[in-house]
Amino acid sequence: MARSLQKIGILGAGQMGAGIAQVAAQAGCEVILADVSLALAERGRAGIDKILGKQVEKGKLQEAERRAIVERIRAVEGIAPLAAAEIVIEAATENQELKKKIFAELDATAHPDAILASNTSSISLTLLGAQTRRPAKVIGMHFMNPVPLMALVELVRGLATDEETYESTAELARRLGKTTVTSRDVPGFIVNRVLMPLLNEAIYALNEGMASKEDIDTAIKLGLNHPMGPLTLADLIGLDTTLFIMEVLHRELGEDKYRPCPLLRQYVAAGWLGRKSGRGFYDYSKK
Repeated sequence: MARSLQKIGILGAGQMGAGIAQVAAQAGCEVILADVSLALAERGRAGIDKILGKQVEKGKLQEAERRAIVERIRAVEGIAPLAAAEIVIEAATENQELKKKIFAELDATAHPDAILASNTSSISLTLLGAQTRRPAKVIGMHFMNPVPLMALVELVRGLATDEETYESTAELARRLGKTTVTSRDVPGFIVNRVLMPLLNEAIYALNEGMASKEDIDTAIKLGLNHPMGPLTLADLIGLDTTLFIMEVLHRELGEDKYRPCPLLRQYVAAGWLGRKSGRGFYDYSKK
C-alpha cells in the first residue's frame, strides 16, 4: 500500500536538485534542500525564488503563491537535517563512487522508514541499495532536465525494491505532476539507453567531418522534429556526464556501439563540458 510522502529531502542543490525542490514545493510538500555547505543550499533556494519571480512578472503566478512556495523550502547544510524526511532524493554529481558513499551515509542518518531515492541516470540502483541496510527502500527516481518543464520521471526498481516503496514513489511523482515510466535496473535505463548512442553518433559525425555542428543539429532538429539538436543537447546535459554514461553503457553491455567518441573524451579532457563550463561544442561564454 502506497504511503503519502509529504516531507521531501533533497541532497544536492544544483540544477537538478533545485528543480526537484521547486516542483515538490509547488505541489505543497515540505522540502529540506541540502548541500555540502549552507551557502550552496541557499544559492539553490535563491535560484528557485528568482525563477518564480519571473513567473510573477509574466502574470503566471501570484506574489503570495511565490512566497508560499519558497517558504516551504528549507536550505540546510549536510546530510544530518535530512533525518526528518520521509523520502530523500539524491541529486549529486553522476559519479558512482560518490553516490555509493552518499547512500551509506544516508542510510546511517535517515529515518529507518524513509525511502532513499536517486536521480541517477545510469548507475545501478541494486548497487546503491547494497550500500545500505534497507535495499528494499531504495529506488531510482530519474527526473528529466529542466525538471519544472519536463513531464517524465523514470522509476527504476533495484532487485530488492519492494512494492510499497515503488507505489509510494510513483504516487509522489504523480503528485508532482509527472508521468512515470518504469525500467528494470539495466545500464542507462530507458531514456539514456536510447538517447546516449544518438548523441555519441552525432559526435562521431562531427569528428569524421561529415558536416558542421550547426548542420548536424539542424538536420536532427528539423528532420526528426526534436526540440534541439544532439550537440546542443549534449552541451546542456554536460559532456562529462554524457561521457560517464557512455562509459557505463560500454563497460556493462560490452558492445562497440556504445564506445565513446574520442572527440568527446578530448572535449572533457580540455574542460569543455558544455553550458556549465561556458564552452562545449558551442561557446556560451558571452551568452
